[in-house]
Amino acid sequence: MAKPRKTSSTQDKPANVVPAVDEAILKAADLLRGGALVAFPTETVYGLGGDATNDKSVAAIFEAKGRPSFNPLIVHLPSLAKAGAVAAFDDRARSVAAKFWPGPLTLVLPRAADCPVSLLASAGLDTIAVRVPGHPVAHALLNAADRPVAAPSANRSGAVSPTHAEHVAEDLGDAVALILDGGACPVGIESTVLDLSGETPTLLRPGAVTAEAIEAEIGTLEIDDGGDGVRAPGQLKSHYAPETPLRLGSEDPRPGEALLAFGSDVPPGFATVLNLSESGDLTEAAANLFAHLHALDAGEPSGIATMPVPEQGLGRAINDRLRRAAAKD
Repeated sequence: MAKPRKTSSTQDKPANVVPAVDEAILKAADLLRGGALVAFPTETVYGLGGDATNDKSVAAIFEAKGRPSFNPLIVHLPSLAKAGAVAAFDDRARSVAAKFWPGPLTLVLPRAADCPVSLLASAGLDTIAVRVPGHPVAHALLNAADRPVAAPSANRSGAVSPTHAEHVAEDLGDAVALILDGGACPVGIESTVLDLSGETPTLLRPGAVTAEAIEAEIGTLEIDDGGDGVRAPGQLKSHYAPETPLRLGSEDPRPGEALLAFGSDVPPGFATVLNLSESGDLTEAAANLFAHLHALDAGEPSGIATMPVPEQGLGRAINDRLRRAAAKD
């Protein structure tokens, strides 16, 4: 007879798994504001939450999940009003938000002007994925934290999505400062993802909010087959590439060229230098990547050279994005 799987009611729990009572939710909110990662239940799956306005917290999410890839992350907020500070809503977006929020629907929208969310959470795109979850624990945590929370599923990449607190503990261990145990997630599959950033409403990922229900609100949808790459969580699209030409692994300066550096041994002679991490910390480098590329590009150098980044851990994802940014059309 197969051994039964433990449930989240099991008494023998890791120390970082706590019942999602008011005191624990307030502690989790404090941890989020301090830059730590917190797992919490939503109606879909457990989310691995970090302060979406903190580059290092967002980079730590990718690191904790393993096999890092800079896919866009869903940013969770407690209300439509709060979501309006990070994303630009048109009439269609307001209509579906009013109908399905709080709930298991994620909207991909243009980033709002002065959006405070880390560029890393948007994977360098000019869009942002936002959701107002319906789970009471998630709602309470978002209100207590009082900031946008980036939260992909709280599991290592490639593993089954977590629907109990114990799943998170088994998969991520002490990479999570605190796991709020709110019992089983009632929906148990990831949210529907709807792209309203262009003229044609496009379903990017199916979920509990069906295409038919959405079409009843805003008309016919296009169904994305993933052929265009990642446009939202669960896919891979072209990421931010500067207007300025990018040279990889180049340490000999050309006239007027800027340098995207890494580590302490920075070659001389570049017009401008921004260092992803002087200490060689890949998490710090990932947090700085998109912001540094934006800043160097804004200075209008003749070109941008990059120093080598180790092809390991987050370095693989950094190098992937740099290769895409340097690729010719």
